[in-house]
Amino acid sequence: QVQLVESGGGMVQAGGSLRLSCAASGLTFTYYAMGWFRQEPGMEREFVATISRDGASTFYAEYAKGRFTISRNNAKNTVTLQMNSLKPEDTAVYYCAAAYARASDLYTTRVNYDYWGQGTQVAVSS
Repeated sequence: QVQLVESGGGMVQAGGSLRLSCAASGLTFTYYAMGWFRQEPGMEREFVATISRDGASTFYAEYAKGRFTISRNNAKNTVTLQMNSLKPEDTAVYYCAAAYARASDLYTTRVNYDYWGQGTQVAVSS
């Protein structure tokens, strides 16, 4: 079955960096656009970043632009979210997701995603 397994979360001070990784298995990775979402307790899960099937196109939430970078390695079936200049408001559980996609399509809404990981906690202290 399809599995998305996130890693790399943890606790960091404001201004620091974290690198989240997601390992995918059980699917043809190159058929899927990949995305990262995050969720704070009691809040809706929100979009962070997405990358196209071939990695050529990316799109970010406004708050992530200039601080976060999404990338993928299709040879290793992995997607990564590099997060720099972290702020306390970035504290959340971060989820990796896969969306069956055409060509260079990008998706920013949860309903477009077919598979989800279990999430990894990121905590940023002030």
